[in-house]
Amino acid sequence: MVNPISHNNKLKKGLYLIPTPIGNLGDITLRAIELLKNSDFILCEDTRVSKKLLDKFNIKTELISNHKFNEVKNLSKIINLLRDNKIISMISDAGTPSISDPGAVLINECFRLNIDIIPLPGPSAVTTAMSVSGFDEKYLFYGFFPNKDKLIKEELDRLSKLNICLVFFVSPKKINKIIPYLKKYFKKRKILICREISKYYEEFIRTNLEELQIFKKEPKGEITIVISEKKLEKKNSQTLSESDKRNIKTMMNKLSTREITDIISQKSEVTKKEIYDYCLKLKNEK
Repeated sequence: MVNPISHNNKLKKGLYLIPTPIGNLGDITLRAIELLKNSDFILCEDTRVSKKLLDKFNIKTELISNHKFNEVKNLSKIINLLRDNKIISMISDAGTPSISDPGAVLINECFRLNIDIIPLPGPSAVTTAMSVSGFDEKYLFYGFFPNKDKLIKEELDRLSKLNICLVFFVSPKKINKIIPYLKKYFKKRKILICREISKYYEEFIRTNLEELQIFKKEPKGEITIVISEKKLEKKNSQTLSESDKRNIKTMMNKLSTREITDIISQKSEVTKKEIYDYCLKLKNEK
């Protein structure tokens, strides 16, 4: 059961999912600091990375290393602590736990055992990149690209057919390998490359994919990529065929003008305006 509510300033027992800054440490929320200070344990990917954040805000809570290589091994120990009514917070090196980071194994076990999970809103490279993109608000977050070339091609071929924005994570070591694939599968679309988000050297590169060039030297910092929605080709034909006209006349007594316009436009290259105007013409002739 997910329940973010606590009563009488008393913290609810359970597992807290706490986003941490993706760059500027000042992006952490006041609630996150309070919870981290009042947790019995903090699960973190790399204790050295997390300690820099925790030291800045004078958080002395005991750390438990919990990363993708030991999260299964840790599971029973952490579940026992939660069953013993300990308050445990989970953080990743940066961003929101379990979003392309460890966490899903423990979260699923907590759901199975009906242990409370309390997620906090907070820093996210995905929403930050989307907000600055200027692209359509509908998007699909994919995460990191596969490692094998065959899988990259298969996935991008499938994703290129979707008419929504796409958000990817990519390491600086792989960006030049990925760019030729993006240019091939997402022609006539725009791209936003976000690097070092909220850090001193943050950079946003927005261009058409046709004009995108590989980096001359390996960029620093994790990269978030946003691909724009498809630019749909405008229909060119301005004249209804005789077949279309007959179909419209047949539907006139059964469907509304808008419904007829939608149906005919799906099968014809004629613009919706042309179809709509023809329907109005027929109605006026009656």
